[in-house]
Amino acid sequence: MNSIHGHEVLNMMMASGEQYSLESLEAAIHERFGTQARFHTCSAENMSAGELVAFLHKKGKFIPLESGFTTAESKICRH
Repeated sequence: MNSIHGHEVLNMMMASGEQYSLESLEAAIHERFGTQARFHTCSAENMSAGELVAFLHKKGKFIPLESGFTTAESKICRH
């Protein structure tokens, strides 16, 4: 099974225009990529959707909003 880069999730978030909670983002990831998908980033690998969401949250990739969070192009690293 191929691993999906976390940038794909951030891009999905931006394209949707939605606000997410940690739980709703994980559900959206499962819907888009499947429940068995594995994810990686520039500094971590072999993560589940839940682990990726926690990782992105810890890394400050989400922008808090009144009722959840979103992300922005500036939160995606380019290395």
